[in-house]
Amino acid sequence: MARTLLVVDTLSDWNPYYPSDQVITFETYLATEQGDPEQRVRIINLCSSYSYLSDGYYCSLLAEARSHHVIPSVKALNDLGKNALYRLQLEDLSEPLARAFKRQNKNSEITLFSYFGTTPDPAFHELVRLLFERFPCPVLEITLRFEQQWEITDLKAVSHRHLDDTMQTFFAEALDKFSKKVWRKGRARKLARYDLAILINREEKLPPSNRTALKKFIKMGTELGIDVELITQQDYGRLPEFDGLFIRETTAIDHYTYRFAKKAEAEGLMVIDDPSSMLRCANKVYLADLFRTHRVPSPKTWILHRGNIGHLDKLEADAGFPVVIKIPDGSFSRGIVKVNNRQELELKVAELFQQSALLLAQEFLYTEFDWRIGIFNNKALFACRYYMVKNHWQIYRHNANRVDSGDFETLATFEVPKAVLEAAL
Repeated sequence: MARTLLVVDTLSDWNPYYPSDQVITFETYLATEQGDPEQRVRIINLCSSYSYLSDGYYCSLLAEARSHHVIPSVKALNDLGKNALYRLQLEDLSEPLARAFKRQNKNSEITLFSYFGTTPDPAFHELVRLLFERFPCPVLEITLRFEQQWEITDLKAVSHRHLDDTMQTFFAEALDKFSKKVWRKGRARKLARYDLAILINREEKLPPSNRTALKKFIKMGTELGIDVELITQQDYGRLPEFDGLFIRETTAIDHYTYRFAKKAEAEGLMVIDDPSSMLRCANKVYLADLFRTHRVPSPKTWILHRGNIGHLDKLEADAGFPVVIKIPDGSFSRGIVKVNNRQELELKVAELFQQSALLLAQEFLYTEFDWRIGIFNNKALFACRYYMVKNHWQIYRHNANRVDSGDFETLATFEVPKAVLEAAL
C-alpha cells in the first residue's frame, strides 16, 4: 500500500484541520532519508509558496528526485509560472467554457477556485476537472474574463493558507475525496496491502464487466487484502493514489481509457490493459498481420484500402460470398457486417471506409461458439465459450431498440483442446 504524506511549512498551518501523523513539515521531509525503494510514496505539497526556488518548489523537485509521486509536479509549477506556457494548454477549452457560462450572468470578470479538481458551482465542474488534469494542484485560482467570448486570463497555484473559513471547508472536503486514506475523522478501518482502481462507465450499454462481476471483484479484493474502488472519467487526477488500475470499460486509442492507461503507467501503477496491449489488441489490422507472421491459425483475411477499388475485384474472386467485413477497431460485434453479393459489398465498404482508411475482409466460417482464453503473464488464466445468438452468426445481435447476446460457458483450462491453448499462447 502506498504511503501518503502532506508537506506543510509549519505544523500550525494544519491547525484548522483534523490532526494527522501523515502531515509533516518541509524541514522534516528535507531531512528524511530514502526509505524502502519498493514502497510507493505520494506527496501532497501544501507549502505556502510555489515560486521558483522556494520551499514549495524544492519540495516538488526533491519528491521527483526521490521517485515520489507529487502534486503539484515541477512541470505544473513551471508551466503555471509563465503565461505563454500554460496558455498553450488552454486553446481547446472554448467549448467547456461556453457550456459553463450557458446559464451565467455576463459579468466582465469571474474568479473561481479549484480544490483538487472540484469546485462548489456545478456549472464549472467540467472546466475545473479539465484544468486539474492539465495542471494538478491542490488549490488553483482561475480568473475568467469576457471580451468577445469568455477566456481564461490567469491561473495561479495558491496556498491553502490563503483560504477563508468557507473555502477551507471546501478544501477539506475535496482533500477527503481526493485522498480518503490521508485523514478521516472517527473511522477505523483495516489497512489494505494495495489500493486498486477499477475504471468503469456506468452509462456504457455493453461494458466488459457487468454489476455482478464488479461486485465479485470488490469482494475478492477484500479477501486478498486489496482495497478496490470503482472510479470514472472524472477521477483522472486521483490515479496517483492507487497501486494499480484495472480498466473495465471498452478501450480505444482515441479515447480517455488510453490516456488513463498512459497516466497510470507513468505514475508507476500496474495497469490492465496497459497502453502497449491496447495499441496491439485494439486494431485488427495489426492482429491479422501478427497472426500471419507467427502462423497462428485464423480465417483467411484480406486487407482493403480505401484508395484501391481493385481490392474488391480480387476479394470477390478469391473469397466469393458470403464474406465478413470489419472495421479495425470494432468491438462487441459492432462495425462487423456479413455481405452476400457484390452490391452489398460495395455499399457496406463505402459506409465503413468513412470510419477507417483500411478494412478487413475475412472468409465466413460459421461456428456455434467462440473460444475466449485469458492470458496473464504468459499463462492461461481462464477459458470460456461464447455462443452465437440463436438464428444469428455473431455472439451479439444489435437491433434498433435492444441488444441480444448468446450464452456462455466457463471451463477449466485443462478441459480446453490443446490446439486452442497453443494458438492462444
